[in-house]
Amino acid sequence: MTTEQIKDGKTLAIVSYFTFIGLIIAIIMNLEKKNPFVNFHARQMLGLILMLIFSNICEKYVHTWIGSGFWAITFIFWIIGLVYAIQGEAKTLPVLGETFQKWFKNLQ
Repeated sequence: MTTEQIKDGKTLAIVSYFTFIGLIIAIIMNLEKKNPFVNFHARQMLGLILMLIFSNICEKYVHTWIGSGFWAITFIFWIIGLVYAIQGEAKTLPVLGETFQKWFKNLQ
């Protein structure tokens, strides 16, 4: 990724971290430009949404404390991803970030 691509995609990368709606907006607005910085952060956020769904399922069907723990981890990862987008960095999230990039590699 070039500095110009990061500069051009920074706003949409940040928008992608604001709920599922923000993610959809970022993906749609990036369809023509295909900015790799936006796609990188959109893949990270899509993985965070899956983590959130998993934490909700655990909270409902397994145990409240386990689900809350997963939710807290997801929230911390969300903050880390948002900070990376604000700083203009394409760093993966701890532990699962590389996996999210592989799972959603078709999001381009």
